[in-house]
Amino acid sequence: MIFIYSDEDARLNDSIKSYVEKAAQLALASELDIASDIEARLSDVEYCESCLAAEFPVELSITVVDAEEIRSINAEFRGIDKTTDVLSFPQHESIEDLAYEIEDALEEGTVFNPMLGDVVLCYDRACEQAEEYGTGVERELVYLTVHSIFHLLGYDHMEEDEKAEMRAREEAVMTAIGLARQ
Repeated sequence: MIFIYSDEDARLNDSIKSYVEKAAQLALASELDIASDIEARLSDVEYCESCLAAEFPVELSITVVDAEEIRSINAEFRGIDKTTDVLSFPQHESIEDLAYEIEDALEEGTVFNPMLGDVVLCYDRACEQAEEYGTGVERELVYLTVHSIFHLLGYDHMEEDEKAEMRAREEAVMTAIGLARQ
């Protein structure tokens, strides 16, 4: 995967980027491999190592902004004039559409890389939530990114059953990268 970071104040340190990149790789690989449930796959160390070694010609954009900027983006794109912790802008209708693009890129050996989407993180909200939940800023930023990636992969949490499925996937990835909830 190719990661494109926009973080003018350098708030995403190398450790956070490393966790984010591992999490994104695991989330994408496990979603493209639909042979069994994600929790079982991601608890298997060998499976995780093979996912991390896989090369996906996919780009992911991650932008870090302050509370004022995310409020503005939220108002412009969602019609909600409110600060939020993370916004997700998928570039595909479904994971199947993305899978076809990845397959085409691999077969053709093109320099074109399909874009998974854009993640916009609010650093201010992440800090507030880290304090509120007692998780630490690093874990909160990684969790918000994982949460956003699952939105980019087509998951939502509007209904309780959807929320439970999405949370299970998020926690499986967080556990696999060593950032399980304490």
